[in-house]
Amino acid sequence: MDDWRSERRGLVGDNGCVQWSDGDPTGVADPPEWAAHRCRKPPMDAVRTPDDRFDTLPDFPFAAHYTDVADDDGGTLRVHYLDEGPADGQVVLLMHGEPSWCFLYRKMIPVLTAAGLRCIAPDLVGFGRSDKPTDRAAYTYARHVEWVRQAVFGTLDLRGVTLVGQDWGGLIGLRLVGEHPDRFARVVAANTFLPTGDQPPGEAFLNWQRFSQTVEDFDVGFIIGTGCATPLVPEVVDAYRAPFPDDSYMAGARQFPMLVPTSPDDPAAQANRDAWETLRAWDKPFLTAFSDQDPVTRGGDRVFRRDVPGCAGQPHTTIEGGGHFLQEDRGEQLAHVIASWVTST
Repeated sequence: MDDWRSERRGLVGDNGCVQWSDGDPTGVADPPEWAAHRCRKPPMDAVRTPDDRFDTLPDFPFAAHYTDVADDDGGTLRVHYLDEGPADGQVVLLMHGEPSWCFLYRKMIPVLTAAGLRCIAPDLVGFGRSDKPTDRAAYTYARHVEWVRQAVFGTLDLRGVTLVGQDWGGLIGLRLVGEHPDRFARVVAANTFLPTGDQPPGEAFLNWQRFSQTVEDFDVGFIIGTGCATPLVPEVVDAYRAPFPDDSYMAGARQFPMLVPTSPDDPAAQANRDAWETLRAWDKPFLTAFSDQDPVTRGGDRVFRRDVPGCAGQPHTTIEGGGHFLQEDRGEQLAHVIASWVTST
């Protein structure tokens, strides 16, 4: 059957759904599979950060790559990613979190590629050079997982992957590990977790969640700076602000804190429980590399080491002098830990 959108004419009604016209002149009844499309929202509205916002980034000589993913509303979104290092090298998937972008990995990529590793560092939808839906309701945990899945498995067809996940990079990446364990060879968890809402999230996270929803000026550069143990120079602060020219670009950053499961009936809770079932049977190498100065994820490394069989016998480390964004504070050190571990396991 041809694409359903070419078969019938529809008008967008007041509720944002496509209302299909009656009176097909052929007199042929609609196929049953059309039922799902009789109320279909138009593609989601999104903005794209102008390229000139990224012209003067410090210490960021990496080429931009793009792919399109389905937006789940009938359109597409452009996803940006870095692809550095030898094409035949073992793949390290570098996943950023809230409210950063792949610029966070600029100190780590040269160390990893020098060790012969191929680095893939995507920008999540809503961040960096990726498209940014303007409606906060467009962002869900499930959609973020699906958008990354399409990019890294659909477009890039990555296999034998070593995941490096920090913050939301772990929340999304570990879901993918749980759902596609055959695609992954190793996992590095760095200042991250996989919450199910069955345990309280902790006061530090709840404070951040409240702040994110009530602060009038959501200054991403300032927020990144407060999550680092070392001061950031103005050029770096501006680089973190670069993807967000104004508030219309910040829907994803504003919404992310509200998507973390904090109650057992959260929409993402069961999917995360299912991912944990996979992780509790995961016997491939799993390394924790948390920092010593992150109040939000402190203690999360102990949970992984207790519950994931692949943690047994691994050289787990604590990165001293690192805040929540340890890639910024101790990026080269973390990269050397990962490179040595990947090339020896």
